[in-house]
Amino acid sequence: MTFDVLAEPVRRRILDLLRERPRPVGELTEALGLSQPGTSKHLRVLREAGLVRVRAEAQRRFYELDPAPLAEIDAWLAPYRWMWADRLDLLERHLDTPRPLDTARPLDAVDEETP
Repeated sequence: MTFDVLAEPVRRRILDLLRERPRPVGELTEALGLSQPGTSKHLRVLREAGLVRVRAEAQRRFYELDPAPLAEIDAWLAPYRWMWADRLDLLERHLDTPRPLDTARPLDAVDEETP
């Protein structure tokens, strides 16, 4: 179920914002550019999945990240990391390999035969 919840880009953005610090609904609504009911709907889904907790402070409700379900996903993904780690290593080696300079005429050279 956590994967279904995280498939929604807005919910991932909410988690990114909550990673920095707990936030009230109004602040999340403003940062996301959504309506308050739209933001609350996403927060409810995240709360039901156990990814966020709510803390009441006077009249305000603060939402904060609960990293436990993310740790479970991380543990599940661990055996698969080699699949992309090897490719990233290859890309890094490719980017670090010096390439010969192009000996063709520079792009800003003026051709005297062209008017």
